[in-house]
Amino acid sequence: MKKWEYLTAPVLIHNTKMILDNFGADGWELVQIVQGATPEQLVAYFKREKP
Repeated sequence: MKKWEYLTAPVLIHNTKMILDNFGADGWELVQIVQGATPEQLVAYFKREKP
């Protein structure tokens, strides 16, 4: 059975692509992005398989 690890991270709305590309390069898969306390704040949820 696969085992997963999870990460939540803030995402700056003006630099979204670069931030998501960096997490993807480290093997993280984006699961969901939700709005934070204000419309400019986003929170990303990632997962990746444990080694």
